[in-house]
Amino acid sequence: MSASRRLPNFSALRAFEAAARHENFSRAAEELHLTHGAISHQVRALEEELGRPLFVRHGRQVKITSDALKFAQFLGKSFADIAAAADAMRASAVNQRLTISSIPSFAARWLAPRLGRFIDLYPDIEVVLQSSGQLQDLARDGIDVGIRFGRGNYPGLVVQRLMGDVYYPVVSPHYRGGQLPAAPQELSRHTLLRSVEPWSPWLRAAGVDMAEPSGGLMFEDLSMLIRSAADGNGVALVRHVVAMQEIASGQLRRLFDTATPCPDEYFFVSPPGAAGRPQVQAFRDWLLEEIAAFQRQQA
Repeated sequence: MSASRRLPNFSALRAFEAAARHENFSRAAEELHLTHGAISHQVRALEEELGRPLFVRHGRQVKITSDALKFAQFLGKSFADIAAAADAMRASAVNQRLTISSIPSFAARWLAPRLGRFIDLYPDIEVVLQSSGQLQDLARDGIDVGIRFGRGNYPGLVVQRLMGDVYYPVVSPHYRGGQLPAAPQELSRHTLLRSVEPWSPWLRAAGVDMAEPSGGLMFEDLSMLIRSAADGNGVALVRHVVAMQEIASGQLRRLFDTATPCPDEYFFVSPPGAAGRPQVQAFRDWLLEEIAAFQRQQA
């Protein structure tokens, strides 16, 4: 269409189409949240612009002319096409969004530092990263991907194992003025920080005959546990994946060679309705490549 072709006022076209469909200015006003007078004004302005009457008026009663009825039907179809195109644009925008829910420790310490690489590869995908330790209803909450740490039993979801993890003790190099435990058997004389993950499996693996620590503060958030250890408050039993940043930076030092496998593992889960979406498949493939590269670095 030529850019110079002058179109009638869009508001006037909407007012006329609604009035024609209802054959009543008051009902058209209700539909468009306007006054009766505003609808009448818009219709008269359109009549003046087109140079012909669109309604025959008998007091407050109006009857559309035959030519105007054809015009209104054409407008109705055009407005429906515009609405459909707008819906498609909205759906396209939603389809390019990827909502990820991850356990907080993995989200903050492993995933978030790497996520920029995925965004660089797929700049058209809007990534929303949520941190949650709860087992959400992913489909109900509009979440495309969940990263979970557990045994892999997630009914109703598409599940793929990502990787396992191991536990070992860490401590600040400044703990007790640098007088760190030299052997696992010395841990009984030191402050063992507690979390939801028990010490007993690691103590047994290290050959230490010692009861599970009790009393004092228990950390449910592994990030807070790591922060407390880095502050020199005691020895912490941590997962490698979530503590490696502080170890690499020197804020924490790993103690001893013994590591015990975690009974839980990391899993990629997705509602069946989301699992086939291109952005979910792209993220899964990218994540598996990142994990493979990470594991090669650790080997």
